[in-house]
Amino acid sequence: MIEVQTFRLAAGTDLDSFLAADRRVQEEVVNNERGFVRRTTARDGDGEWVVTVLWDSEADADAAPTRGAGHPATAAFARCIDSSSLRIHRYESLD
Repeated sequence: MIEVQTFRLAAGTDLDSFLAADRRVQEEVVNNERGFVRRTTARDGDGEWVVTVLWDSEADADAAPTRGAGHPATAAFARCIDSSSLRIHRYESLD
């Protein structure tokens, strides 16, 4: 399962703060999730960001937000995101 999240940073969020929050959520939350395979973060030249996460299964991807809810790292990451711009798409991996 491939999960793709696109978003813009919240107003007032500087690059260093976002990158620290992104690194923290990966190290403290996502890396410990059942079925987690790989995660990467990137941005384009127009200020849009993408986080791509590979999961072993759709069930693992479905369960991750519930297990990560309430974690301080998850909350810090969410504060950096303009929630109105967040889009999440999932794709079935065929390889």
